[in-house]
Amino acid sequence: MTEQQIFELTQLIKEVSTRPNADEHIATILKMASGGERDSKKTSDKKGQKTEREKKSGILKFTKKEILKMPAIMRNYFKYNNIYVKYRYIRGMFQARYRRDGKRIEVASMDFEIMKEKFIEKFNEAYSSDPKYAETLPYSPSNSVTFAVCAENWLKIKERTTKPSTYKEYVRSYNVNLKPTFGDCKIGEITRPMVQDYLFTFVDEGHHRTAEKLKLQLNCIFDMAVEDYKIDSPMKKIVLPFRETKKGRAFTKAEERQLVDFCIQKQDNAASSAMLVLLYFGLRQSELQSIKILGDNMLECATSKERMGRNVTLRRIPFTPVFKRVLPYVDFDKARDTNPRTVATTLKRLFPDHHPHELRYTFITRCKEAGVNQEVVMLWDGHSFDKDVKTSAVDRGYTTYSEEYIFSEAEKVNYEF
Repeated sequence: MTEQQIFELTQLIKEVSTRPNADEHIATILKMASGGERDSKKTSDKKGQKTEREKKSGILKFTKKEILKMPAIMRNYFKYNNIYVKYRYIRGMFQARYRRDGKRIEVASMDFEIMKEKFIEKFNEAYSSDPKYAETLPYSPSNSVTFAVCAENWLKIKERTTKPSTYKEYVRSYNVNLKPTFGDCKIGEITRPMVQDYLFTFVDEGHHRTAEKLKLQLNCIFDMAVEDYKIDSPMKKIVLPFRETKKGRAFTKAEERQLVDFCIQKQDNAASSAMLVLLYFGLRQSELQSIKILGDNMLECATSKERMGRNVTLRRIPFTPVFKRVLPYVDFDKARDTNPRTVATTLKRLFPDHHPHELRYTFITRCKEAGVNQEVVMLWDGHSFDKDVKTSAVDRGYTTYSEEYIFSEAEKVNYEF
């Protein structure tokens, strides 16, 4: 056993000597150490001399089988700079504490590797001015931790704080775009030109929206990395060319007639009922699966734009006269189960220049053209803001319209097309 190994063994024994059943723990350590030395000698005789790295490190190694045999108190350690650091796992967090030489270091993270990195950074910072340790602190977390570790730690948080559909899109975007490009890069070595050139490739291919989404995701990941590893964010000066947002438009009445005729003639089409519901109730596609019919003249749905953790907002939209004319051709159960992709592909074949969300635009436009109270339109479409509605959100919150008034407003939506 080398002097370095003896030193490390002494350190480990010192750590457990003040614990309950210390004699038993120390005996186990000595037994394993003596067995480990014999195994090491056999390996050395069989494979030849140790590498220069093994000689320098002098690390006392245990097999997985040996570690599992250790008491729990001895397993919850990791080693850095010849010091054994005790950690614990509690309430979903790895926590490490170190109090020695007048230093107090406390770190925690949901990820074990991140917790270790934080400890090493704070240890280095605490001892950087100490001549005894200064020459033994070459480690820099920002030059060791990869982008993948930081990104996946951010995703763990998002999994708990965003809706499943939002989290699923974050994961897809990371796996398809960010991980193949930056996954193996050290977080502190990613530069602004690297990120800027990467985003420009999407802009050059005409995928400006993708570039914007990736920029937002990268901003969030590097914001966390800046706090964890004290690096300079490469996102500070990232820019994208200005792009005029493409706005949707309502269907003309002639196009509405064409769509309704198709749905009536093709009632067996998987998307027909869904398109009529979207057109005459102003729903988002993601809200179709929540629809429920109350009585014989009211549709209820859950607003899909609510953030995770907030109460579900239910909207009620009455049947309008114009909808009642197509009611015999609508199967609400079928509409509820329709795949959004089916709606998109069907509508695209009929109207290449329209997308499904414009059915919602059409409903809102027709209601306003018919003179429906614009606050009532907001209740039906689930918007919290409308620049055309002058009353404040507080005023709207204090207003509760009667059912009779709501139905009287619905009667106004009675136009020909």
